Amino acid sequence: MTEKAKTKNTGKKRIPLRITDTTLRDAHQSLWATRMRIDDIMDILDVIDNVGYYSLEVWGGATFDVCLRFLRENPWERLRLIKSRAKKTPLQMLLRGQNVLGYKNYPDDLLDRFIALACYNGVDIFRIFDALNDNRNLEYAIKSVKKHGGHAQGTICYTISPFHTIENYVKTAKEQVEMGIDTLCIKDMAGILSPITAEKLIKALTAEIDVPIQLHCHASSGMAYATYVDAVKAGAGAIDCAISPLSGFSSQPPVETMATIFSETDYAVKLDFDCLAKIAAYFTKLTPKMKPTHGPINIIDPGILVHQIPGGMISNLRSQLDQQKALDKLDDVLAEVPRVRADLGFPPLVTPTSQIVGTQAVLNVIAGERYKMVPNEITNYVKGLYGRSPQKLSPEFIKMILGDVKPITHRPADDLEPMLPGAADAIDSELIEHEEDIISYCLFPEPALEFFKWRSTPAFDRAPAPVEVEIAAREQVENTGSETGKPRSTTDEPLFADSDYKGFATIMSQMNQMGITELVLKKGNRAIELKSGNGSPKHSTIQQDTANVAEPEAAVEMPVASEPAGTEGMMTIDSPLVGTFYTTSAPGKPPYVSPGDEIKAGAQVCIVEAMKLINEINSKVDCRVVKVLVENGANVDKGQPLIAIEEM
Repeated sequence: MTEKAKTKNTGKKRIPLRITDTTLRDAHQSLWATRMRIDDIMDILDVIDNVGYYSLEVWGGATFDVCLRFLRENPWERLRLIKSRAKKTPLQMLLRGQNVLGYKNYPDDLLDRFIALACYNGVDIFRIFDALNDNRNLEYAIKSVKKHGGHAQGTICYTISPFHTIENYVKTAKEQVEMGIDTLCIKDMAGILSPITAEKLIKALTAEIDVPIQLHCHASSGMAYATYVDAVKAGAGAIDCAISPLSGFSSQPPVETMATIFSETDYAVKLDFDCLAKIAAYFTKLTPKMKPTHGPINIIDPGILVHQIPGGMISNLRSQLDQQKALDKLDDVLAEVPRVRADLGFPPLVTPTSQIVGTQAVLNVIAGERYKMVPNEITNYVKGLYGRSPQKLSPEFIKMILGDVKPITHRPADDLEPMLPGAADAIDSELIEHEEDIISYCLFPEPALEFFKWRSTPAFDRAPAPVEVEIAAREQVENTGSETGKPRSTTDEPLFADSDYKGFATIMSQMNQMGITELVLKKGNRAIELKSGNGSPKHSTIQQDTANVAEPEAAVEMPVASEPAGTEGMMTIDSPLVGTFYTTSAPGKPPYVSPGDEIKAGAQVCIVEAMKLINEINSKVDCRVVKVLVENGANVDKGQPLIAIEEM
């Protein structure tokens, strides 16, 4: 151990605590389903930059994906804009190691170019993690960050299982130090690290490694506040916090509270509390418009100590269940999560493993039978394509998922061909504005193409961004009363659920294409009236008695799935869940099946993407394809016919 480390560990030298602010990334991912827009950031960024933070976590995680899918914003431009105004505080991102920002391993050439462009556009600190704590999936990312001049922060994903001991965590950390990390983060994504264990773990780490240690805890279980105090006393030099309106529960502890606590210690951090007050007031005003209505009302979730679902996942899990019309099954899903996790060798629950485990739990509950529906990602996990599971999987489970296929034992990225050569060939050159667009496409082909096409459309012809439709619809529904215009009572049931709002953007786009200017969507004796002019929708709400109120002449009903003409009496392959229908594996690839094709039982016929995972839909019988009933990329409901077939 170096003399520097000895001085630090004996407590003779105290340095001010460093605080990273997560408001602009993890906090709104955890509490607002990642819906913070760039305008929401830029309007307060100058004040945030003057607080005195160690760093601002502003990019990575789910923010990249959601920018494209829901916000209709270029995530690279978002980073550039933030960097242009944040002159005093380093910018930080969350990088999923070999997964980059996606949900699978990507080849080294894509990872390296992504890091190079992230550095160029403004990222200073890269917090690099692997969901399985498989350091083979971190090594190339660490090397690349250092090569391009960034700060490489290694990560231990903290979880609780028979495998995850302090000794194993120390071993993982020492390997990362040998790879060249500058600092180490303990990432407690579920808020399950107790103060006692934090003290033991950090003391064990500081005795073996000579890099600064940072702690990232979610407040879900209520332990994070005490954990931070004991961790700093034990040797941690930095903690993650969020501004108070976006703190607590599945987010991080509030910065105001933690800074005040430590002001009475030798680790006091100097922050501008006047700036913090302005930031808190700003986000307090913004919160009612952005917070999902399906969010929890309690602020402490002791159940997190059992299911261990992380902060960034818990809000999305509720949203996903809502979309599957199964929100009432939440308790069943939370009980199923630990069982799936044990089957998979106790992976830490952080993206993408949290998504994989959580979605499989949802599918098990919805299907009423465990592993009746298995997404591609579960199959790939068992194959070893995500990395090495913490605990070996049982041979019986491997056999059930893979059949006779054998899992790999080497680094998954070693099998991946370079991705960048020819990547731009699949995109219309007129849609590409910068090299970064090609990276976006490689990571998220369908959402990126959809965004590029939306961006290239003249502003007055664009369909609204889904997030804007969500916000506008929610504001109108929640704040408008009856046809008299009086505010509705706060005790009234909301007219529509969040899942309804999320479909409005698609409906508005279809209205523009069909020339429909007015649409009434009815739910019971209530309705929301959407009006479109020149592609710009206007939302108003009506609370009507359908027996006495005449519908507008141009109004049409909410589309309902029905048996397409010409297929009466035919067999159909139906969607097993709510999701997005795809006839092909990727843009530019041929469809799995076409009319007239003869296919065998068990053959794949299409894909339904649900909850960010790919579900292969297979035929149960030998058959001939008569007709594909749904357009590629369309939203489908559970039980909706997808393909008409004739049994052979």
